[in-house]
Amino acid sequence: MKKIIYILTICCSTVLFSCERIFIEKNQQTNDNVENFEYLWKQCDEKYSFFEYNNIDWNAIHDTYRAQIKDGMSDEECFIVMGNMLNELKDGHVNLISNFNTSDYHFDWKGPQNIDPRIVYQYYIGQDGYLNSPFQHNFVGGGTDVGYIIFSSFPGTMTDDQIDHMLNRYKDTKGIIIDVRQNGGGAATDMTRLVSHFMGSKSVVYKTRIKEGKGHNDFSSLEDISIEPSGGTNYTKKIYLLTDRGTFSSGSFFTTAMRSLPHVTVMGDTTGGGMGLPNGGQLPNGWTYRFSVTQTWDMDGNLYENGIPPDVVQLIDPAATTTDAVIDAAIAAIRL
Repeated sequence: MKKIIYILTICCSTVLFSCERIFIEKNQQTNDNVENFEYLWKQCDEKYSFFEYNNIDWNAIHDTYRAQIKDGMSDEECFIVMGNMLNELKDGHVNLISNFNTSDYHFDWKGPQNIDPRIVYQYYIGQDGYLNSPFQHNFVGGGTDVGYIIFSSFPGTMTDDQIDHMLNRYKDTKGIIIDVRQNGGGAATDMTRLVSHFMGSKSVVYKTRIKEGKGHNDFSSLEDISIEPSGGTNYTKKIYLLTDRGTFSSGSFFTTAMRSLPHVTVMGDTTGGGMGLPNGGQLPNGWTYRFSVTQTWDMDGNLYENGIPPDVVQLIDPAATTTDAVIDAAIAAIRL
């Protein structure tokens, strides 16, 4: 099995993130459980980006889980031990992947789901709502002065023409609501493109650095990430951005970038985090892995890897069957 090593490419001018293959080593296949365990632990030790921030004793974790690796273990048993070790990082961007299982930390379990999609789609989007994948949108609040847009991922297919058409529908509103509750992320290019339609001028929206040495605190210098306004429709009136614990990865990057703009207010619950971009490789036995290798800081110098707090905390009423208290609060705030 060939071992493939990847490096994360960060293009600061366009905020593009991708993985680039840089070299392939000679065949290093082995199914030895101890060798695979030690290889995974060391890769994390030298490249993971949040040990110090989260006060993680990775050496102690090594000893705890190394003691569980026994002679004669099945692949499934070994996978569980190694997956549990990675889950100690409590990071939704950390995974171990085999042909029979995937380890996954459930970042969205940090807090309640602050949305009932059935209520949103039935009573706010409605039958006359627009579906322009991935966006669903409509006027809300019984008038035409507030627009509402919801989407559950950044699928990598957003276009400027699509966004222009959507925003032109709401150009005469007092404000719009953008709902990224339970948006688990996706393509960073979508995130950048969408943010560009809410800017009046070029702006630095956050700062980032990448793990570049073997020490737990060996990083590159912080670099400014800026976005330029789109050449099409740009909406710069009031915007309320709705978030919850299911808002993760590109959803959190979107939240960080948007909250740097003066006309944007974040409302709802803290996001699920995921502010470190993932990179990975392959174990000698063929299993693959990934973990966070960057850190992202907002313009106030905050590192919100574990979740971005809202400007206004607003939770739904779990007993409600026809209303969403977060959307209603945003409508009222826009109309003030």
